[in-house]
Amino acid sequence: MAFDPQAYRPERTILTLGDAFYDPVAAADFPDARLCWRNDRAAAEVGAGTLDDAEWVRHFGRFAPLPGSLDRPLALRYHGHQFRTYNPELGDGRGFTFAQLRDRNGRLMDLGTKGSGQTPWSRFGDGRLTLKGGVREVLASEMLEALNVPTSRTFSLIETGEALERNDEPSPTRSAVLVRLSHGHIRIGTFQRLAYLRDEDGLRRLTAYALQELYGEDGDDPVRLLALVVERTARLAARYMAAGFVHGVLNTDNINVTGESFDYGPWRFAPTWDPGFVAAYFDQTGLYAFGRQPEAIHWNAMQLAVALRPLVEAEPLIAELDRFPALYQPAVTAAILWRLGRTPRSADEDRALVQEVERALRTTGVGIDRFFFDAFAQALPDSYGSEWDAARALLDRRAPRKARDHEYWRGSPRSMLIEEVEAIWHAIAQADDWTPFHDTVAQIRAMGVALA
Repeated sequence: MAFDPQAYRPERTILTLGDAFYDPVAAADFPDARLCWRNDRAAAEVGAGTLDDAEWVRHFGRFAPLPGSLDRPLALRYHGHQFRTYNPELGDGRGFTFAQLRDRNGRLMDLGTKGSGQTPWSRFGDGRLTLKGGVREVLASEMLEALNVPTSRTFSLIETGEALERNDEPSPTRSAVLVRLSHGHIRIGTFQRLAYLRDEDGLRRLTAYALQELYGEDGDDPVRLLALVVERTARLAARYMAAGFVHGVLNTDNINVTGESFDYGPWRFAPTWDPGFVAAYFDQTGLYAFGRQPEAIHWNAMQLAVALRPLVEAEPLIAELDRFPALYQPAVTAAILWRLGRTPRSADEDRALVQEVERALRTTGVGIDRFFFDAFAQALPDSYGSEWDAARALLDRRAPRKARDHEYWRGSPRSMLIEEVEAIWHAIAQADDWTPFHDTVAQIRAMGVALA
């Protein structure tokens, strides 16, 4: 079967930006293309769920163009602050935008790659992805989607038959190419590059593109764009916290202007509510620690404001930036109430509940996933001691937003801590056993249904 004629809606709107925004590239010619995983749920939303495996590999492993979409892959150009040091030598170094499509809701979606070969922006990299890195990205994106975090979705994972050398893991190791489905790949760093080059016309065109194609609004008003990005990124920061997620590398080239999380490298889920918990071994100062993520994302939004400054006076941009804390607080309250399975009451009472939950989690060391599983839409079990009395009293005043009638609640909490990730990878690395991987994805999706 080919693409679903009722759902397949190819696009190529990124070409309206012009050649200065990207470089046409070719995918690497891999020695093998073994399909490891395909996201049929996401594929159905863009009309690709009807492809057979051979067609899937031809498009997402060999990168034959999708009918009616881009003729050639495009490596996007951008700059960025990396751990707050500006780097003008960035760009898609091991990936590209392969196609654009509309999903069933009419949103413009990009199919972007990771590990698809070298580009003009690869610098000293080989343009490849380890299979372990691909497995980790599937697990991260699936878990975040289930936990109500706006995220790109891993669309495809194909093993490519190369042996890669890496300094930070046992080598040689297996290679892969990954495709992600994302609501745009326009980053804060995309705007920063144009500001750095003093390209005001390019800034104006990119602003109009982001507003019109990613937000569905007319015009090219930079203040309006910043307002939308501040709202979306405040929501993202809040949902990271409720999920217990640590992205690890919240650089400005890793923040999408749609507020959709993407590009999962050294990510971790925090086992306990430890604000100082870090995901990346190289984050020695804790810049992107669990508890500092809202600050980091707000700082990145500030860099977008700086990049937009050539188009508008500072005062309205500052006014929009200053809204971030006021937007974040109700967003994190709503996100935690959602994960608790409770309906809101008044803003003051809800905020008090969240503060008590955070305090008790921090002081008792109860596991994040364990607590939210135990507290979802029911009275907190008696095993939670007196340290939880204040939170228990506030929880008991709230009605559940849905019943605990899904089969998921009769088992154990599904988590994705580092030891679980390593066990899944160990089965693949040692015996090419993908059963734990597929079982875990199924369990994550069941959790998502139970929570939704």
